[in-house]
Amino acid sequence: MSQAASQAAAFYREVVASGKVWTIRDAGGFPAPRSGSGHRSMPFWSSLAGVERIIKQVPAYAGFESVELTLEEFRDTWLGRLEKDQLHVGLNWTGPRATGYDIRASTVRQVLAK
Repeated sequence: MSQAASQAAAFYREVVASGKVWTIRDAGGFPAPRSGSGHRSMPFWSSLAGVERIIKQVPAYAGFESVELTLEEFRDTWLGRLEKDQLHVGLNWTGPRATGYDIRASTVRQVLAK
């Protein structure tokens, strides 16, 4: 299993166990950077520690704050909006450039519905 696939598996397991999902925002809103394949992805994490690590370690996100969502809010509201806006979901991004697994919102919804 690749590191990105491992990050995705951990995301699903942890958000189901905790009932929480985390993202980030600043005064301009929620980030959705363009990936190497050309689509835009909004990042989400399964833990506050993961979010805080990105805010501290990635200069592009230094001015951001963490935002907690319930799993139900994420699944029932956010994923539909992301799908409508044709944004992918970035799962548990890590590292100095905050990268990882980017997946269609509809796929995330299907996995979380199981």
